[in-house]
Amino acid sequence: MEVPWRVVEPVDLEAALVAAKAGDASAMAPVFRAVHPGLLAYARRHVPDVAEDVVSETWLAATKGFTSFEGGIDAFRAWMYTIARRRIADHYRRAGRRPRLVGLDEAPNEPVDVGDRGFEQLSGDEAIEALLRHLPPEQAEVVLLRVVADLSVDQVAQVMDRSAGSVRVLQHRALRRLAKIFEPKSVTR
Repeated sequence: MEVPWRVVEPVDLEAALVAAKAGDASAMAPVFRAVHPGLLAYARRHVPDVAEDVVSETWLAATKGFTSFEGGIDAFRAWMYTIARRRIADHYRRAGRRPRLVGLDEAPNEPVDVGDRGFEQLSGDEAIEALLRHLPPEQAEVVLLRVVADLSVDQVAQVMDRSAGSVRVLQHRALRRLAKIFEPKSVTR
């Protein structure tokens, strides 16, 4: 399955990132195209009304710290999600309330109804929303960062400021919980 924000080959992204760090402003375009859609999807789950503003603030903060950034494209993506997560927290701090996950294209309190359709007939966003609404916030965050953002366990640990073991435990608990909820019910006679 091809992830939409990974359309550019990783080798091209690595080279583009190196060129951008060397001062080639046009080299940042493929990096932006590769990272931005995932960041926007991530922000829409947390702050749907201001997701684009939060992601813009994220890119602005990244430009201020870009000269001191070290690492490849995977480290850059993890760094960007870390900044985005902090901007989301800043938004809720300013608003005086705690963050919560919401659907990408839905009203915040409107759950996805799987109904008679199976998960295979849902869009990717609908399937993710249907799954995440059954999880506690920290477990949902881990699944979101692992699946939607396509980050490694170590990168998710960095973003969430947790240990890799803690992330693995949260992911394991989330998957066990989802397996229990969505396991086929057997009928015995």
